Amino acid sequence: MSLINVIGLGYIGLPTALIFAASGAKVIGTDYNVKLIDSLNSGNLPFQEEGMENLFQEALAGGIKFTTQYIKADIYIIAVPTPYIKKSKKIDPHYVIEAIKSTLKVAEDGAIIVIESTISPGTVDKFIRPILSDMRKESGKDIHLAHAPERIMPGKMIFELENNSRTIGADHREIGEIIKEKYSIFCKSEIIVTDIRTAEMTKVVENTYRDINIAFANELAKICRRDNMDVYEIIRIANMHPRVNILQPGPGVGGHCISVDPWFLVGDYPDLVNIILAARHINDDMPEYVLKRIRQIMKQTGIQSVSRIGLYGLTYKENIDDIRESPTLQLLERMDEHLAFGIKSYDPFINKKIVEGQYFEFDKFLDDIDFILNYESTTS
Repeated sequence: MSLINVIGLGYIGLPTALIFAASGAKVIGTDYNVKLIDSLNSGNLPFQEEGMENLFQEALAGGIKFTTQYIKADIYIIAVPTPYIKKSKKIDPHYVIEAIKSTLKVAEDGAIIVIESTISPGTVDKFIRPILSDMRKESGKDIHLAHAPERIMPGKMIFELENNSRTIGADHREIGEIIKEKYSIFCKSEIIVTDIRTAEMTKVVENTYRDINIAFANELAKICRRDNMDVYEIIRIANMHPRVNILQPGPGVGGHCISVDPWFLVGDYPDLVNIILAARHINDDMPEYVLKRIRQIMKQTGIQSVSRIGLYGLTYKENIDDIRESPTLQLLERMDEHLAFGIKSYDPFINKKIVEGQYFEFDKFLDDIDFILNYESTTS
């Protein structure tokens, strides 16, 4: 039985490692975070997710191991963060590069490296192939490369791992088919094999499309607010048309997909992106728009102090404990910039303090506010 080493045990890597192990694969999970590895080896999960605990127990029964070390394996799955550089908007590939370099120190001839992290089109050509080429010249080892971009959403991770279609990008069809066979042990949906650059672009396009759709909904919300129209009713009726599917407006876009991936295209194709860039600005400006609405409502209702306002929701979407790119935190940053302090917050899925004014008892939270915002974003 071939051994799979999953590199990076965050919101993507950990569920992926667990479902492989629970499905009968031999798996070792690797992460540099010593506390995380110790916690997993003690039987504790780092985040909440429906079905995760059962999957964890099945994976443990299947023999999964966790370590801070890279180990010799047949297949490596790279699932590390891929942020973007704020100034240039280009991908910051250093986590992927370092993971690849560390993998190559232990990988043997014929091993396959699969990048699950979302990367911008051309990332493999620009940053990864030169590393493999240099290694091949020095050692003679032939390491194969594939890209299988993740397609899961917190809150539905297990369901989507099993039921979402997947894309496998590879230089050689036979390598793509090997990886397809591996993912088929848990993926019940269609798995497409294509080339690497197409796989890179497809994932970024998926999230960019949703970002544009959400921006359209947010712009509609502003238009409808100005003339006192119900944007939700308008969207509901419009969506009855068989070829219309408008998403819901929200206070911003959170998570590590929709709020990040479109910037890759902005950074790489600055002279071509118009709608994409406009959508990014619209969605990133929503926390500021919400802040203005809060001020309008305070004036209308006579609320004098920000400390009597409560934000329900700190995560970037409902029913999860993931705060990455959370619009709530973006709003709090803007309030801080405006010297507006004292706003209260509560989230039933966050059990540790992450901001000032955070409550852990809902009844106490309600007792101390006059105005509550259900602050849930439109998400990835």
